[in-house]
Amino acid sequence: MLAGAPARAADDPPGARVASHTVTIEGMQFTPAALSVRRGDKVTWVNKDLVPHTATALSRAFDSGAIAGGASWTYTVGEAGTIAYTCLFHPTMLGTLVAQ
Repeated sequence: MLAGAPARAADDPPGARVASHTVTIEGMQFTPAALSVRRGDKVTWVNKDLVPHTATALSRAFDSGAIAGGASWTYTVGEAGTIAYTCLFHPTMLGTLVAQ
């Protein structure tokens, strides 16, 4: 794949578009808490809280590291399946990506 080229799953039709999704971190929760995406889509977590948070897959498929207040982090979905994630600093914060 060329650098900068959008990711596309092998079974997606040619010309399939990569979508961008936003998960807002605010009030100590992920909104939306569950998000349906496709492989190759980009998901950006935007932290609107004053304290840092993480978006960390329980399977360790991804880990944002600390996302400072006012900052964001983007992940490109690589595999189909359900990925549960949490904030390592605040484990009661839970979210789910459902990738098709």
